[in-house]
Amino acid sequence: MDATPINTSDSTVFAGNPLGRAGRAQFGTGSASALGMKWSALHDAAGAVAAIAGVETPPQTPDQRNFPAAVRDCGGWRRELAEQGIADLSAIMEPGLSALLSAIARGANPRAAAHALYRDFVHSRDGLVALIPAGTARRMT
Repeated sequence: MDATPINTSDSTVFAGNPLGRAGRAQFGTGSASALGMKWSALHDAAGAVAAIAGVETPPQTPDQRNFPAAVRDCGGWRRELAEQGIADLSAIMEPGLSALLSAIARGANPRAAAHALYRDFVHSRDGLVALIPAGTARRMT
């Protein structure tokens, strides 16, 4: 085994290494953003609520799917409002889903409550998506 130290200041050492200097893959700023992960988790929770309600969930539109990246690129007040809106929506969905699951565990039928929660999610999500200028997210696909 060679014990020669590697000169990390020499950029040619890492030229062919896709993992970069730190041994980690280099990704863009939006690849695993917290906003994107929260957005995805909200949609997962909404899917569970819709299933309890017996509601079919349509596929996400490009604006819905690309919302985190679009709002990140918009920045400023839109991003701040989106982050707060996602936090507020999470604060509604988390205990709501928990209550629905508790009701099911007790043998109750929470279908009507699940339907109301899913409807609230859809309205809130659509309001958040409206923060981005029209067509912004579609251009990202």
